[in-house]
Amino acid sequence: MNKLAIIVFLIPTVCFSQSYAPPAGQQGTTAIDKDSPLFTSWATGISVERGFVNIEDTTIEALGSNRTTFGDPQNALGASTGDPGDIVSLGDSGIAILTFEQPIINGPSFDFAVFENSFSDDYLEFAHVEVSSDGINYVRFPSHSEVQSDVQIHGFGLTDTRRIYNLAGKYRGGYGTPFDLDEIKDSIDIDVNKITHVKIIDVIGSVGESGTFDSFGNKINEPFSTPYESGGFDLEAVGVINEWVNTIDYESNTLEFTVYPNPSDGLIKIKTSNVQSCKIVITNSMGQIIFQNNYNNQKIINNVPQLNSGFYTVILSNKFTQKQQFITVK
Repeated sequence: MNKLAIIVFLIPTVCFSQSYAPPAGQQGTTAIDKDSPLFTSWATGISVERGFVNIEDTTIEALGSNRTTFGDPQNALGASTGDPGDIVSLGDSGIAILTFEQPIINGPSFDFAVFENSFSDDYLEFAHVEVSSDGINYVRFPSHSEVQSDVQIHGFGLTDTRRIYNLAGKYRGGYGTPFDLDEIKDSIDIDVNKITHVKIIDVIGSVGESGTFDSFGNKINEPFSTPYESGGFDLEAVGVINEWVNTIDYESNTLEFTVYPNPSDGLIKIKTSNVQSCKIVITNSMGQIIFQNNYNNQKIINNVPQLNSGFYTVILSNKFTQKQQFITVK
């Protein structure tokens, strides 16, 4: 729903033993800023099937329609702007299918991210995410909601994002929820190195009969109902991190680098070869990005901040290809 007002409802909380990544800007988050150099491209095509403003009573209308009408689907193409009005509202169970100039591939860490337009870290509306290699057969990312399902979260109620995993809309506007194709690499219906379509399906956040379930059979409780022309999941953009590159270009533009010392006491240097410009990303053992930067014509890179003890992946990429090395910090 397009956020036009803030009304706070107090929702009973339940303690769980498990929790997931915290909001954007906090330590351990997986949120990716819209301006991150990780993004190499954005969705270029879209089709939308609008959902109802209230799927539990389809006679309810907003601005003369029982389906959402806010936003042009073309708003969801191209780079994320962070503008809360630069979206398309899907409505209850609405669907958007996005396509790309080049296929998404299963690279190191996260491969793409979905942006919603929430005005805060805890007013959240969710969507399931599925991918396809042919536009016919889709595979859904496994999701988990630990939010209690006994008491309905009302239209402007709040959700702790640490109780949500693998649902688009986990983070506030301007920050993408990332997805890793490695999680579904064994699926027989898709080629994770040739993802041509991403499907976004609005979660029906009702704890009643119409509600949507996560991969564990739990009802997904989110603000419901939102009977407005801007109801449901508000799709702002889909950014690509790992995409297919031309094999001819790949062969003629080799990319080599060395990380030293390895093992390290926390300070490392990176020596590159055959590189005019490149991007360096370092992730920890949980796949979380702890450092990233772009470089031009540098053979020795030594401005990497000191790393804590642990295992890390150093990812070096240019417009042609991408390679990685693993390091240990004592």
